[in-house]
Amino acid sequence: MEPILAVLAGLLAATGVYLMLAGHMLRLVFGIVLLGSSANLAVFVGGRLTESAAPLIPTGFTVPDQVVANPLPQALVLTAIVIGFGFAAFALALALAAHRRLGTVDPEEMRVAEAAPAPLPTPLAAPAAPGADAGAAAPATGRAVA
Repeated sequence: MEPILAVLAGLLAATGVYLMLAGHMLRLVFGIVLLGSSANLAVFVGGRLTESAAPLIPTGFTVPDQVVANPLPQALVLTAIVIGFGFAAFALALALAAHRRLGTVDPEEMRVAEAAPAPLPTPLAAPAAPGADAGAAAPATGRAVA
């Protein structure tokens, strides 16, 4: 069962990367969600799947009385699922706000929202022409010549 789930995790990762490279905002979000799901599945499979009992200690014992499943991968995956859900909700809200503001979900068309480059600052004073009297014009710093 573990090799099948490992291949499934790889397929989820490949599909997630494919969707992320598709050039559409919603596909990007869904690709990130699939990539996170593949990572969760890989951690879960890495924790060894067993048909053991739940990791509970009976009353009066200090250790479990039988072979139990490892609870750490389950706790990590559960935490990652909650974080992934929050991230997906935020990313979808951000994509919706971008669509409302710009009228598109195509990332290439969203470049219109980037600010134009600022113009270069102009110098304070023009440099003196070659052969001109150096004392007649103030230097570029704006200070008077003594």
